[in-house]
Amino acid sequence: MTKLRAAECRLFIQAVTEKAEEMGVPVSIAVVGPEGHLIALERMDEAGWITPETSIAKAFTMAAFRSMSPRFQDGLVTQHWLRERNPQLAVNAAVFTGGKVFISGGAAPVFRGNEMVGAYGISGGTSDQDEVMGQYARQKTGWRHTPERDDTPQEVKDHINTIYDKVGLGQRKL
Repeated sequence: MTKLRAAECRLFIQAVTEKAEEMGVPVSIAVVGPEGHLIALERMDEAGWITPETSIAKAFTMAAFRSMSPRFQDGLVTQHWLRERNPQLAVNAAVFTGGKVFISGGAAPVFRGNEMVGAYGISGGTSDQDEVMGQYARQKTGWRHTPERDDTPQEVKDHINTIYDKVGLGQRKL
């Protein structure tokens, strides 16, 4: 089993911070291992006081939900899937985990090869802004939010692509 190391998490955090400064949006960034335990956390100066906890919860949620199903590619897909299918599940999951579940954009799993090695959460901007920062940092650090070998069933891909279309992310396709 490969592990995310704190040093590489710091590089990801630096990339998010770089984009956040460019956008003028102070954020907090959390990275967790595949089981949802915190590896790294940073709160930028001027980021909202609750953003560290929110970023941790987003990262935890992505680790938990992605380990359950290939449907949960990122926070936006997870948010809209639950809204469409079972909105009460998100509330119940938050209660069951002592408030650790928070579903929003700006969060995604992290893969090395076909293994999920962790997840990240970004909080402080809108869901779309947090998502842009995460995409930028993934590109800069080479982190993948999907497995290298995609064995996602076609019906799941079609469903995710439909969600992307519904939320205005039609340019993203699986």
